[in-house]
Amino acid sequence: MKTQIGQHLIQPADRMNILPTQFFAKLVAKANAQTAKGRDVINLGQGNPDQPTPPHIVAKLQEAAANPLYHKYPPFSGYPFLKEAVAKRYKEDYNVDLDPATEVAILFGGKTGLVEISQCLLNPGDVCLVPDPGYPDYWSGVALAGAEMSFMPLTESNSYLPDYEAISPEIAQRAKLMFMNYPNNPTGAVANPAFYVHTVEYARKHGIVVASDFAYGAIGFDGNQPISFLQTPGAKEVGVEFYTMSKTYNMAGWRVGFALGNAEIVRLINLIQDHYYCSLFGGIQEAAALALTESQQCVADLNAMYESRRNALYSALDKIGWKAAKPGGSFFCWLPVAPGHTSESFADLLLQEADVVVAPGVGFGTHGEGFVRLGLLTTEDRLQEAVERIGKLNLFKA
Repeated sequence: MKTQIGQHLIQPADRMNILPTQFFAKLVAKANAQTAKGRDVINLGQGNPDQPTPPHIVAKLQEAAANPLYHKYPPFSGYPFLKEAVAKRYKEDYNVDLDPATEVAILFGGKTGLVEISQCLLNPGDVCLVPDPGYPDYWSGVALAGAEMSFMPLTESNSYLPDYEAISPEIAQRAKLMFMNYPNNPTGAVANPAFYVHTVEYARKHGIVVASDFAYGAIGFDGNQPISFLQTPGAKEVGVEFYTMSKTYNMAGWRVGFALGNAEIVRLINLIQDHYYCSLFGGIQEAAALALTESQQCVADLNAMYESRRNALYSALDKIGWKAAKPGGSFFCWLPVAPGHTSESFADLLLQEADVVVAPGVGFGTHGEGFVRLGLLTTEDRLQEAVERIGKLNLFKA
């Protein structure tokens, strides 16, 4: 009886019932089931960097952890030295000027800010423009805000850039926020300066805040450095950029990110975080500042490693007849499924018959159907072995 009463007392808030399904939890469960059978699974389906954090960053954390100052509560919005460090990095890499005091917010990882900005700006009935395919956690913040999503198709024919002219006037009028992400997850596409200029013009015309997800900003190939949205004239008037230490410095588990740009949006993010958190452990902040301000050779080396892995993978793909354009950035590859398959059935086939995990494109949105995402997050030998296993299924014409 007590159990029944207890069950009746626990009634989730309505917002818990409108959260999007975590599609990739199912993917992980399938992969783990194969591994539990003793299978040698090559997991290319997730986006978790496989390299350790550079030793000089780890050493700084070890040293800073002994500082009694950091054993107390940190300032609510974080230490000024970390804000100054990311502003310095943006000036050196992108020639973007940021005021550390008013145009930088420290985040518990980029994902946190991507959820928080919807809660800061959207009311029930407001519309958020979301890329399709795109990073599913954009959906989470919109759902928590009780707002609506209008999807912007990203197609190969348009270089995986949204077509603003295809957005209806009614949707443009209601939209208050727009997410974009270049280098892109999942497609690996990159944006050019003209696109960003058009984005600023469109946002200004319709009163839409731009949230630029620059998580893969350090990873660009073929001699091309990805450009920041904030390099565009007028960008800070209409939006912010989310930057993370996770990919650039292999610090995914450290949970350090930033919201950069528009001072009012930064203020709102700091305000909502005042109610959620008391900032990051000071030792982590000091180590992150070191990463941002000392030699960036580790970043250049990491980028070169991903490019070498990309080239090795595509050389192997060519041998089995699996044709696709190489990504211009990020550590993801966007590949068409074999004829006669959906993205889920193809991913299931590769897992069951080749012990290779890939992410079904439909998990990133309806326009992801027909594709799978592969991550460059294992050694070249393992990437080539994965392709060789797939090649033995004779799904493509070499």
